[in-house]
Amino acid sequence: MENRGTKIAIIIGAGPAGLTAAYELVKHTDIKPIIIEMSNDIGGISKTVNYKGNRIDIGGHRFFSKSDRIMDWWENILPIQRDCNNGSTIVSYQNKSRAIRILSEKPNSLVEDNVMLVRNRVSRIYFLRKFFDYPISLSFETISNIGIVKSISVLFSYLKAVLFPIRQEKTLEDFLINRFGKTLYLIFFKDYTEKVWGVSCNMISAEWGKQRIKGLSIMKAIMHFVMSKFRRLNDLHQKNVETSLLEKFLYPKYGPGQMWEEVARIVEFSGGRIYKNKRVVKLQLQSESRVQELVFEDIVTKSQTRVSGDYFFSTMPVKDLIESLGNCVSRDVRSIANGLVYRDFITVGLLLNRLKVQDARNRNLIQDNWIYIQEPDVKIGRLQIFNNWSPYMVKNPNTVWLGLEYFCNEGEELWRMSDVELTAFAISELCEIDIIENKDVLDHTVIRMPKAYPAYFGTYSEFSKIREFTDKIENLFLIGRNGMHKYNNQDHSMLTAIKAVENIINNVVEKDNLWAVNLEDEYHEEK
Repeated sequence: MENRGTKIAIIIGAGPAGLTAAYELVKHTDIKPIIIEMSNDIGGISKTVNYKGNRIDIGGHRFFSKSDRIMDWWENILPIQRDCNNGSTIVSYQNKSRAIRILSEKPNSLVEDNVMLVRNRVSRIYFLRKFFDYPISLSFETISNIGIVKSISVLFSYLKAVLFPIRQEKTLEDFLINRFGKTLYLIFFKDYTEKVWGVSCNMISAEWGKQRIKGLSIMKAIMHFVMSKFRRLNDLHQKNVETSLLEKFLYPKYGPGQMWEEVARIVEFSGGRIYKNKRVVKLQLQSESRVQELVFEDIVTKSQTRVSGDYFFSTMPVKDLIESLGNCVSRDVRSIANGLVYRDFITVGLLLNRLKVQDARNRNLIQDNWIYIQEPDVKIGRLQIFNNWSPYMVKNPNTVWLGLEYFCNEGEELWRMSDVELTAFAISELCEIDIIENKDVLDHTVIRMPKAYPAYFGTYSEFSKIREFTDKIENLFLIGRNGMHKYNNQDHSMLTAIKAVENIINNVVEKDNLWAVNLEDEYHEEK
């Protein structure tokens, strides 16, 4: 298939991790990357779906990282657009040679389209048909919304958690109670988290909290609120700010897919190959420590192709990877892989004339990027307002473009609904909680994403046995969210890819540095 005089890296998946690995290979090595992507899209869950000129960001992707390396990496692909006082636009190119290349390659196009915008982060909780700050703060508005009696209970339960914490945090419930107190946990965390994962918080490992919430607590939220009144938050890196508290972030003008489509273009321009609509069915081991070749199948024709490689990167779900290795895997490891659990994801896109709920101050469109729907009487988990991510996500600026997010398991009733049934259900839920009116709906679409979130229950507690097996295969690198069954953000996924390529360049066999990404409050490589 390829000239074997050149070393080949086979990369499974064209999401952030897979594309980052390919980019690093073409920029820093002579190794040729070949990406095998099962769908017809680029970007994985970070893709942008274009529906009649209205763009959907699946899950909402803030471009923010505490890693200078990742921030610089993004800006090198899409520079930051800054608005001047006189209304003109300056495009800040970190890499001047790239600016010259873009101008020479696209002399008749607007360079300003290929940029990232600086966005303000606004997100709140919707509960009791009222808005609460997110992260939750003990502000006057919060106390007024939940009442003085409940507020006193919140205070005392938090003090109890500080003075008498749960010593061994085994579950997510333990983790959250220790940081917010039991009352606040029951009001704002328990129902929503169980809506997302479909199981009780006392069945989820505390490791999920350490991955996603890390150092956040009610005290840090209060301190951030106070300090933000006295400082300017113009530093996009915001390295001393908890991720959940950051005030600004970068965002590609036309959604996250714009970033990864540009990376894919660079990879192919530099000699890499990307095959879409191909499903990996087998990895053939040469020995216990090396992969020899990979077999993939065309989704449409079912024809199969074998391709040999020197290095293999996997971002596919671990369950599928272990299955593709067949009898090379022990019965114990295969059983653990089969028991790994994933949470699936549905976005219902709704185009409207207006929202029923409005900004109380000026009756314009509310400014939230997304809203956590805490109401227990509906299944919707989160609401994206794409107008506020980027005005260019919406074809007609006089309309409102929403993404209603549902979490479920493939095969459940919600997943089995037809698009028509699911849309009607979603509209009825937003009407029920007074966010929209049925008469304002103009158009709609439905997007399903299987295996969107790797879960920290099922057989996850035994995952170390899978890692022990795969780490022994010297030329196989597990990277990314599903590739490592680790709830990484896209910057973490990118770092695992970057480190994997560095290990190849430096002839490093151990893979501990890949698994160390996103384990500490500060990213490992920054220390």
